[in-house]
Amino acid sequence: MQKPSESMATPFIAGIAVATVALAGRYGVQAWQAFKARPATPRIRKFYGGGFETTMTRREAALILGVRESATVEKVKVAHRKVMVANHPDAGGSHFLASKINEAKDIMLGKTKGSGSAF
Repeated sequence: MQKPSESMATPFIAGIAVATVALAGRYGVQAWQAFKARPATPRIRKFYGGGFETTMTRREAALILGVRESATVEKVKVAHRKVMVANHPDAGGSHFLASKINEAKDIMLGKTKGSGSAF
C-alpha cells in the first residue's frame, strides 16, 4: 500500500507540468504573432564590389555617376556636376577619379565607347 503523500504528489506534479506547457505555448504563440506583425525592414542592397574595369561599361559609368543606365542627358549632366564638385582636383580630389568621372559622363552621353581614361 502507498503512503497518502505519494498518491497525492503524482497528480500534483502532472498538473504543474501541464500548466507549464500551457503557459509556454501561450507565450510562444504571442511571440510568433509579434514577430509576424513587426514592420518590414528593407533588404540591404549589395554595394558595388569596388575597383574599375579595364574597359568602362555603361553599367559602371552609371554606378560612378549614381544614375540609372537609362538616365536622360539632363540627369547625367546634373549627376556629373555633383560628383565632380565633390572630387575635383582643385578642391583636393584625385586626378584619377576626376578622369574616371569624366569618362563615365562621356560613356553615358554616348561620346566614347569606353577606355578613354588617361590612366
